[in-house]
Amino acid sequence: MKYYILDLSSHNSLVKYLTDQGFTVFMISWRNPVTEDRNVAFDDYRRLGVEAALATIEGVMPGRQVHALGYCLGGTLQSISAAAMARDGDKSLKSITLLAAQTDFTDAGELTLFINESQVAFLEDMMWQRGVLEATQMAGAFQLLRSNDLIWSRITRDYLMGERAPPCDLMAWNADATRLPYQMHSEYLRKLFLNNDLAAGRYLVDGKPISLSDIHAPMFVVGAVLDHVAPWKSAYKIHFLVDADVTFLLTSGGHNAGIVAPPGEEGHSYRVKTKSVDATYIGPVEWLSAAQPIEGSWWPELAKWLTARSGEPSEPPGIGIKPADTQALSDAPGDYVRQ
Repeated sequence: MKYYILDLSSHNSLVKYLTDQGFTVFMISWRNPVTEDRNVAFDDYRRLGVEAALATIEGVMPGRQVHALGYCLGGTLQSISAAAMARDGDKSLKSITLLAAQTDFTDAGELTLFINESQVAFLEDMMWQRGVLEATQMAGAFQLLRSNDLIWSRITRDYLMGERAPPCDLMAWNADATRLPYQMHSEYLRKLFLNNDLAAGRYLVDGKPISLSDIHAPMFVVGAVLDHVAPWKSAYKIHFLVDADVTFLLTSGGHNAGIVAPPGEEGHSYRVKTKSVDATYIGPVEWLSAAQPIEGSWWPELAKWLTARSGEPSEPPGIGIKPADTQALSDAPGDYVRQ
């Protein structure tokens, strides 16, 4: 989906919230691919996305470590990048935050209803002809996962009862789906979803396998109770995959509304508990009993966690400051958001 979900409006922007807390925030504006991008691979997203972003940040703010954050598939990509960097001795990451992201796909929830060998083969044939997975196909799959909320309740309310719901920034974003390149999507479905190569230690980066157990940077991992895309018990499996301190937070809500949960908005709650690297593992059911519910937004918990792992406050770079060898793009929100 489009990257700007974490910066929808001033009142529910995680980017604004973190900058208000004194953090300097960089965000990748992912391109919406076209047919000519059919051969862009999953690893290209790592090289041209994560690695390029870190190189740019180093040019803007030299010598700083980065708190990396990835959401959904971006979190899976961030985990792969972190494992590859750890394998190669790269110390750029100070911490890793994963929002509603899976690294082990053995219990991937209701999405497994749509993904099997025959379905992947069908999708590959269709994508081969077009070069991309169309946005409408992506959106349709997610709507079917929550058909009561995203299809039938809206039809009943809008068309049978004539009650038009007021416009909402989150629903506008939800309608702004993106395409995926043929090769990238095929590799994701086969290597990660079907074969579970990442969790099994078979995933290759630059021709060599990576292991999530090489990750030693502290992690802040968020799951959502009603998440149909990345079930929280699946996200919880990160505990026995990495060799790091893991703070796991379970928020109310689903894959989107559970993450976009700003302070001051009613109806939010969460549970949180930290497992140190040498502590005994407990399963998700035991964890749920041990972690007591807390009313309110989970965002202050993230800010507190990041602050405890940051250095002394410093002046942020000026707006528009960039390395000398980079080309200026357009003003925010950028061109990609309009593609």
